[in-house]
Amino acid sequence: MTQPPRRPFSLIGELMNNSFARARNAYKARDLARYADLARTQTALGADFLTLNIDGTQTMMVRLEEMLAFLPDLVPALQEATDTPISFDNPALSFHQRALALYRRKPGNQPILNSLAASRPELDGMIELVKAYDTKVIVMASEKFTASGGAQCLQASEIHETTRRFVEILHTRAGRRNEDIIVDPGLAPVAADTYGLINMSLDAIRLIRADPDLRGIHLSVGLTNFSFGVPKEIRENLENAYITLALEAGLDFILGNPEKDLRPLPADSRYVQVVKEALAAGRPGPGETQEEAGFRQSEKIMDLFGAGGE
Repeated sequence: MTQPPRRPFSLIGELMNNSFARARNAYKARDLARYADLARTQTALGADFLTLNIDGTQTMMVRLEEMLAFLPDLVPALQEATDTPISFDNPALSFHQRALALYRRKPGNQPILNSLAASRPELDGMIELVKAYDTKVIVMASEKFTASGGAQCLQASEIHETTRRFVEILHTRAGRRNEDIIVDPGLAPVAADTYGLINMSLDAIRLIRADPDLRGIHLSVGLTNFSFGVPKEIRENLENAYITLALEAGLDFILGNPEKDLRPLPADSRYVQVVKEALAAGRPGPGETQEEAGFRQSEKIMDLFGAGGE
């Protein structure tokens, strides 16, 4: 079989997530063969890790007890289908306890616990699991620590500070090296980003990459969020435009769809130019609110729709 070209970033394949119809149908039927096919397909397309998210969605309710009952069948079936390491994605401690206890650790298939966040009520227990099972870990740095738990970061400096705090915690309490830590600074839909979250995230990536204490950590985003709500025919190129800019800032991991041709675009690509112009327009000027600038950013992206993306 021809190997896919090597990407300039590590890819976490996202297709085993109930947000996608194939995964949703596989979950509803508890169809292990369909899950195995999804795992093999993504592996063949060069995914470095495979996310597993069998939680509910806006249109499908899933109880925690259902997930826990399915994991003893599902995890071994996936590991039979592929040696690609799994990224277990769920907010519940008991999910990770069950999944990691079932996972067969082999050389080179270190799993990922996704994710730690300031708002997690069982954060301490998750940190203990990271240490006990020697996992990589995804940190949601878009939430800052507060006296009452977690709150949305609204400045790049807050994401940077949250990253530093999590790295210190993971060093001291879980024995993690920087190389074991994957930080997600957050990513919003570009056509509806009235809070300036995309610029904030890119600025945070630059701050993190400039911090010598954070050298070696990885940075990742959920790429599909970026093109949410735009016409289907331009989503892939819009995502690739973001990849182009984010790689320059320091991104080195992506949670995305391996079936897409995810790659940086030439600097003179119309998509890259429009996204750069839109993000520049999304920075407020003197006397202007972020919301006003955010609407201007959306208008720039809408101009791309009107031009058919060409």
